Amino acid sequence: MESDIDEIQLTNALNEILESELSGVVRYTHYSLMITGPHRIPLVEFMKSQAVESLDHAQQVGEILTGVGGHPSTKIAAVEETFEHGIEQILQESLDHELHAISLYQNLLHLVDGKSVFLEEFARNLISNEEQHQLELQKMLRDFS
Repeated sequence: MESDIDEIQLTNALNEILESELSGVVRYTHYSLMITGPHRIPLVEFMKSQAVESLDHAQQVGEILTGVGGHPSTKIAAVEETFEHGIEQILQESLDHELHAISLYQNLLHLVDGKSVFLEEFARNLISNEEQHQLELQKMLRDFS
């Protein structure tokens, strides 16, 4: 990794991503427990897979953090409990979470652009992944519009 990457900004950006991904584990696990109705089974499986993927992303970010000499945060980003557990509300909150994740990975990409091929590719891959999720969520939300 190039020495012209601001290590403090990099560590802060990675920790913010880590905290957001860990909140995704809680968020998606909660949603998987709260979904009711005729579409419960496929949506529960979708939410569970999102929780597992969020944990995987958090672990990848943590490995990068420690690799660059940072210290992984033990915090998680806030998970607002709206007590609104209709499918549309859950899907909209999930979409908002994915859009926020995209912005965090875009910030990481901006920090490392032209400075680390590894970190650029990592950020790009995760942006692509999160964009795929937001497209799926937008498709699921179409029935509600």
